[in-house]
Amino acid sequence: MSRPINFFKGHPTRNLLPVQQVADSYNKVLLGSDYLAYDIDPLNQHPLSYGTDPGNYDVRKTISDWTNEKFKHNLSQPENVNLTAGASYGIANILVSTTDPSTVTKQAFIVSPTYFLINSVFIDTGFEGKLTAIKETPGAEYEIDLEHLEQKLKYHSLGLQDGEGKEINIIKDPIRGQRKLYRFVIYMVPTFSNPGGISYSVATREKLIQLARKYDLLIISDDVYEFLDYTDRDEPLPRFNYLDQVTLPPYKKFGNTISNATFSKIIAPGLRVGWQETPTPALVEQLAVTGANKSGGTPGQLASLVIQDLIKTGQIESILEVFKTAYKSRAQTVLFSAQKYLPPSAVVFGGDGGYFLWVKIPGDIDHNQVITVLQEKYKVVLASGDHFEVEGDKQGWGKNNVRVCISFLTEEEIEAGFRAWGSVLQELYPQLYTTN
Repeated sequence: MSRPINFFKGHPTRNLLPVQQVADSYNKVLLGSDYLAYDIDPLNQHPLSYGTDPGNYDVRKTISDWTNEKFKHNLSQPENVNLTAGASYGIANILVSTTDPSTVTKQAFIVSPTYFLINSVFIDTGFEGKLTAIKETPGAEYEIDLEHLEQKLKYHSLGLQDGEGKEINIIKDPIRGQRKLYRFVIYMVPTFSNPGGISYSVATREKLIQLARKYDLLIISDDVYEFLDYTDRDEPLPRFNYLDQVTLPPYKKFGNTISNATFSKIIAPGLRVGWQETPTPALVEQLAVTGANKSGGTPGQLASLVIQDLIKTGQIESILEVFKTAYKSRAQTVLFSAQKYLPPSAVVFGGDGGYFLWVKIPGDIDHNQVITVLQEKYKVVLASGDHFEVEGDKQGWGKNNVRVCISFLTEEEIEAGFRAWGSVLQELYPQLYTTN
């Protein structure tokens, strides 16, 4: 019996995971090095010891050097890197460290459609009832609705101290030093977005940084898919923190951006290692001393040294190439299958990189009905647009939109799923296939 065809699942296919490379690195880290110098080194700890708060300096330098090579610059510095237990942990750590919804932080903005589990992270940190959706606007001057964002920023800033031209909301913590709290925060996946599949231009990024400085807004960018690029681009789009760093005014000690990255999508999610990168060391110092970090040291200490070995030996590049080759072929299969089996009006966003493509089928239809029939009749699971709403500010994505994931399914499964999808659409909404 064949397995269900699940377009919702955002996991890598098991046979793509680098089992042998990871096993070899664990063996090397634990048995092939003595780390004697680490016994008297305050910046580095043994793989099986508690880590330093921001993570081993040697690991952070390896990540910085590798990142500089990827972006073809020298802006990444180990002092601007904080190690995490992956991107999900990273978001929670950022919100705990840099926001206070009960006093200083007035509103959180989330680009919509959004990663479907991010709402809970914001609600858990006190933002229930304080979430505003900012729509992605592919094809417009800016890929997100910055006009609507600024309207909301102005509204929630009424009667508050002007945030432009000064650094405000700095708390002096007697135990952990200075701490910067932001008036607003915005979350997005700016490169090969989840779920929208698009990437935001440099112009969009620069304009958003301008707004961030004007309104004391922290930009959290989930930079988790950028190295899964299936185009011939020479280098990734610049991260927000790099654009922030090179244009940072002298009065800004902390900056307005944090890149939240992970090795989950480019090596293996089970390693649970990520990194945060900031425009200044001050923000890293703040992120590294949250309560949980201060208590246990950097999470994923052992796995972070395995990551270091995979980078230093070049294994990460061969692992990345396996993923990119497989996912590029699958993305092309989605684009081919959409054209072959979906209505002529269907629009597909994405396919240049990452895990996801976003499919819009215009018309007076209820696509949730299509999804139900498709699962019951063909065992094909699609992710309705309803899953990707911002809690409390829904935009109606479920009626005409679906997210398609390419990381879990083979090319054969993808085409079979689209064939079944088209059959259900033709059965329920035959008018979509008629041409005038």
